[in-house]
Amino acid sequence: MITSKLPNVGTTIFTTMSQLATQTGALNLSQGFPDYDGPQGLRDAVVRHIQAGHNQYAPMAGLPALREQVAAKVARQYGAIVDADAEVTITPGATEAIFCAVQAVIRAGDEVIVFDPCYDSYEPSVELAGGRCVHVQLDARTFTIDWQKLADALSPRTRMIILNSPHNPSGALISRADLDQLAQLIEGRDIYLISDEVYEHLVYDGVIHASVLAHEALYSKAFVVSSFGKTYHVTGWKTGYVIAPPALTVELRKVHQYVNFCGVTPLQWALADFMAACPEHVEQLPAFYQAKRDLFCDLLAPSRFSFSRAAGTYFQLVDYSQIRPDLNDVDMALWMTREHGVATIPVSVFYQTPNPEQRLVRLCFAKREETLREAAIKLCAI
Repeated sequence: MITSKLPNVGTTIFTTMSQLATQTGALNLSQGFPDYDGPQGLRDAVVRHIQAGHNQYAPMAGLPALREQVAAKVARQYGAIVDADAEVTITPGATEAIFCAVQAVIRAGDEVIVFDPCYDSYEPSVELAGGRCVHVQLDARTFTIDWQKLADALSPRTRMIILNSPHNPSGALISRADLDQLAQLIEGRDIYLISDEVYEHLVYDGVIHASVLAHEALYSKAFVVSSFGKTYHVTGWKTGYVIAPPALTVELRKVHQYVNFCGVTPLQWALADFMAACPEHVEQLPAFYQAKRDLFCDLLAPSRFSFSRAAGTYFQLVDYSQIRPDLNDVDMALWMTREHGVATIPVSVFYQTPNPEQRLVRLCFAKREETLREAAIKLCAI
């Protein structure tokens, strides 16, 4: 009998709910992916590069042309200058980037602080490195960092803090003032950061994303992770990147080369071409997704769900306390899928210790208008 290295890990809730949606014919607002395709020019570029014979291994660190486009975007968006050769690494997905960053730094006995609710890949990555996650709960209402709780969680064994902004599942944002406070708190400590910024361009209401890339003190000890899949509506391409100072990038690549070695070559060529030809795409994303958020929230206004509009990401939390307070959120998600034809994600799965009084589920609004309208009709009928 094998002894599992991840005894507490099973099938993810995202897979479970998507399978249930398929089985029941429910609208799938659970797993975070669009029901529309990426830009035509981007898809055409993939075909062009496949036909041109760009089908063999890419360089381990990623195609130079794509790394240069990432560096150019970072300069435009955040005013930060990063070296495309020494600081940018293309990875087969942001999850792989996070895994490799953890493995590069964390050793047996190290502690990694994560903020609950947090994405489910963080803790398994830490455990496989021999570390231990220390869970600090965000404010239950605003999902902001409680700085006293964070200060209390720090110990001589703390080796890393994992940030996520815009935040999945809540959509909350970390501000520049938050980053300043974090920098002050960890100054002089041997603590590294992973900043999960896969939703960096999905920030609404005129707010500017506060990236660790633009914070000199924090970036000096950080791995900043993002996702082409999220940015270009092609989540199935599983292509992302990580930016880190040269010394950290060297260690990250040592791991990356033995986990996957390189990303898919024609996809990298296509992304490089499209980023060069259409740099305005990322600038248009906030308005594109805010329109979807606002439409969906307006349609849900007559419902018995209560909510505050998400500040970022393509997820909307809704509180069902006025509908089925007798159900915990897992049972509520199952009931909504089976009985009302809308699949959601229960927020408790993002916690080590869920609040038994919390009544929240997560809805994805990265959907076509007709999908959102159909879902809203079902949700308003509950």
